[in-house]
Amino acid sequence: MINDQAVIFVILAGTISLFMWGRWRHDMVAMASLLACVFAGLVPVESAFVGLGHPAVITVACVLVLSAGLQATGAVDALIQRVLPKSAGMTQSIGALVVLGAILSGFMNNVGAMALLMPLAMQVSARLEVPPGRVLMPLSFGTILGGMTTLIGTPPNLIVAGFRAEIGMGGFAMFDFTPVGATVAGAGIVFAVLVGWRLVPSREAAGAATFDTGTYFTEVRVTPGAKAAGKTLYEVESTMEEADAQVVGMVRNDFRISAPNPARVLREGDILVIEAEPESLADVLSSLGLKLEEEVPVQAKKDKDDSIVTDRAEGEPDEIKSNEEKDSQGGEIELQELVVMPTSGLIGRSAAAIQLRTRYGLNLLAISRQGRRSIQRLRSASIQAGDVLLMQGSQAGLSGFTSIYACVPLAKRAISLPVKGRATLAVLVMGIAIGAAAFGLLPAAVAFASGVLCFLVLRIVPPRMVYEAIDWPVIILLGALFPVAEAMASSGAADLLARGLLKNVAQGSPVAALALILIVTMTLSDFMNNAATAAVMCPISISTAAQLGVSADSFLMAVAIGASCAFLTPIGHQNNTLILGPGGFRFGDYWRMGLPMEILVIVVSLPMLLWIWPL
Repeated sequence: MINDQAVIFVILAGTISLFMWGRWRHDMVAMASLLACVFAGLVPVESAFVGLGHPAVITVACVLVLSAGLQATGAVDALIQRVLPKSAGMTQSIGALVVLGAILSGFMNNVGAMALLMPLAMQVSARLEVPPGRVLMPLSFGTILGGMTTLIGTPPNLIVAGFRAEIGMGGFAMFDFTPVGATVAGAGIVFAVLVGWRLVPSREAAGAATFDTGTYFTEVRVTPGAKAAGKTLYEVESTMEEADAQVVGMVRNDFRISAPNPARVLREGDILVIEAEPESLADVLSSLGLKLEEEVPVQAKKDKDDSIVTDRAEGEPDEIKSNEEKDSQGGEIELQELVVMPTSGLIGRSAAAIQLRTRYGLNLLAISRQGRRSIQRLRSASIQAGDVLLMQGSQAGLSGFTSIYACVPLAKRAISLPVKGRATLAVLVMGIAIGAAAFGLLPAAVAFASGVLCFLVLRIVPPRMVYEAIDWPVIILLGALFPVAEAMASSGAADLLARGLLKNVAQGSPVAALALILIVTMTLSDFMNNAATAAVMCPISISTAAQLGVSADSFLMAVAIGASCAFLTPIGHQNNTLILGPGGFRFGDYWRMGLPMEILVIVVSLPMLLWIWPL
């Protein structure tokens, strides 16, 4: 048994280290941890994947689908348009956004709630002429806080309820989290609206505000016969000055030159990195005979209406030809800023890897990362979560790309209009599912799985959306960590760790132990996935309560609150990652508002936990 405890501690330490390192995706780390436990004999082979069928995992997946259905039907958009003030001051505007975000997060995925409200937050910041980050960070924190208020608001709550059920006490009900969660969320929202936004550093945004005059970096190629071929860089720049553009770099034979000599003579095939206004790009291209650098040879030119159109190259597949013909006939080329969500399939890939131009007919004009615009080779740059992409293409192409790759538009977007009857139907089905779970008529997993089935039967969502809406890395992470957590408990490792904390830190005091569990959970959540944090801390909290001879409920609730309150870093919660680029934030910017928020959470939650869930 002692050897088993040593092994599980080594595996746990390695797992937490890899979570914090962030080089590997969370689901990969969780699966590696599970397999390590299997190979070490801590988890029986036949039980290795039972976690994937855990009720908490099923409930998380179903809630994601139901949230996507509410969003797709336009039900949430309709609510937003009716509730948010059209014109108000800073405090009122932030207050309305944050309160609405918190309410939505209580009943749908909080990342989805953030994604819905973020474009409106950008518009509010533009209207009030304040840095977007001062609106985005309070909104992010508000949606995180709102998730604590119900069973389905955030995965940690479902995980905590699952562990309570496993120790024979039954799972928490839908609104068991509300007394403490709503009080903490209310206090946090008041702080964010009245004080918190003033603490947010004023940064140049990487979203719409960064491109406020439309300037961006793009790549153009000197084509055979181009007017620029044979000219010096100085002569080309002189011509570009008339269009208010400039050369900031060039590439020759795959070798990048960051500050090219003005006397350098341009050759056919050279690639110029230029900074230009959107309106002047066409003039730059036509005056020098240049073309946008793309994977598929495309010639950019101006049509009779002075809008940029594209001609397909010879030998392109018929599918691509038809798409481009459709685009050229279907509307003008648009510019759109998109932020890459943490769940996006773009992460770790480049425009070249996904064949952006060939498959989607889109141009990647710029990548903005943490407030700094990138001028490296655009098509080969590896995209990261939180990046802002400046894209060019048809409205249909941009819309499809945004949907497929889980990106959020930052500029004005086309609001999803409710399909007659379906938005109301979606809200009704969601309400019945919540009611069935809240009143104990059905287990949460069964209630929400029934809701998903109703969405399919009533055609509220198409079948393919069911699988697209599920955040599979989170599902794998949860399914893998449940057996690992069980191994911690069965090996006695959780009891050993709890005894050490009680003896050396809490000194046998139940209140001190409760505070310690809350603070440790909150600290871990700032650096690793909140679901993973909850799965690691639940066995420890249960063992701590057992050794003190007190109820485990207060300790489990402390884990739920601590796992949800990740306010110090951009990596602790997906919503914080989502605003990294649009807010122009740096890694160290979050603690200025986040640290007072976490202190407030501790001060408010401890007495509420002792009152609502006495030891």
